[in-house]
Amino acid sequence: MDDTFLIASIWILLALLASLISIRLGISLALIEILVGVVAGNVIHLQITDWVNFLASLGSVILTFLAGAEIDPASLKKNLKQSVVIGVLSFLLPCICGILVAYFLLGWDINAAKITGIALSTTSVAVVYAVMVESRLTSTSFGQSILAACFITDLGTVLALGFLFTGFSYKLLIFAGAVIVVCFAGIPLAKWIFARYSGKVSEPEIKFVLLILLFLGFLAQYSGSEAVLPAYIIGLAMAGFFLQYKETLHKMRAIAFVAFTPFYFIKAGSLVSIKALAATLSLIIILLLVKVAAKFVGVLPATRLFKYSGRNGIYTTLLMSTGLTFGTISALYGLTNKYISSSQYSVIVTVVILSAVVPTLIAQKFFFPKNVLQEQSVQGGPNNGNE
Repeated sequence: MDDTFLIASIWILLALLASLISIRLGISLALIEILVGVVAGNVIHLQITDWVNFLASLGSVILTFLAGAEIDPASLKKNLKQSVVIGVLSFLLPCICGILVAYFLLGWDINAAKITGIALSTTSVAVVYAVMVESRLTSTSFGQSILAACFITDLGTVLALGFLFTGFSYKLLIFAGAVIVVCFAGIPLAKWIFARYSGKVSEPEIKFVLLILLFLGFLAQYSGSEAVLPAYIIGLAMAGFFLQYKETLHKMRAIAFVAFTPFYFIKAGSLVSIKALAATLSLIIILLLVKVAAKFVGVLPATRLFKYSGRNGIYTTLLMSTGLTFGTISALYGLTNKYISSSQYSVIVTVVILSAVVPTLIAQKFFFPKNVLQEQSVQGGPNNGNE
């Protein structure tokens, strides 16, 4: 008997419970969905099918695209320097510290140490974007500079994987060429479709955007890269004309949060094994502390350099400490190519997923930058979080 509808019902029931708990407790929905996934994965052994994997992947791609599309080009240009500096430091220090600790302290071989460093260096655009949407920070210059820094960090992760392991091939050139073609030819076509068909019941403009994301996702995987990388680039490239079509972005956001992102976040939580966590707790704590501490050493001084207030600087650092998509991708790459063992994979993935929850929870509860929203409301314009 085909039990697809039963499996889908269970996933949607979990998503509904997560929404109700999130509203009741006032905690970010993404975090609650991850925690619900942890419980479901360990208690009812939640089933992850191929179509669940696809919906989860599509959720991360759409979230990453929206994170890029909602960045105001003028704000990005204004805050480009600080986003680049924070993003580079956010990648570099955790990567180096992760490699050193895994190699010298844990005694892992050099390839396992490099995979560990890369996985710990990541910042999750999807988690940060989801949290900021709920907190209304996406409309502020402060929030947009954090999202841009997230992209810089994850770009460093992708390049590190390429330099240290996968190398570069003609397929990567095909992929890079396709992204350039879409930016210069596909986006003008998108503008024409939006101008001509926007507002129709069948929403052809949204289907066209999905077509671009799915095709570039295919090319990214064909070249050995990941679908979320072109999604952010295309989102940034389309951000300018999306200023005229905010309603379309809101529709896409609603579609993503209802139909796709619950699969992404709940699946992430379900990968955490409580048994494995208990058996390797000391390793997990060490690596989680290394990741967060390295982010603080690198990012927090940079925020002071750009005159962030103390509270906003800590909030920025904690959000840059999150990880999910690229961290798990790096770990899976290491496992698939036998650079790390299954037990090392479990440790790294657990650290990555915990880093999506713990720093974000602390940031939202104790360091949420209310002043940014208040000052934006008073000034009637964006606020960059500086003193």
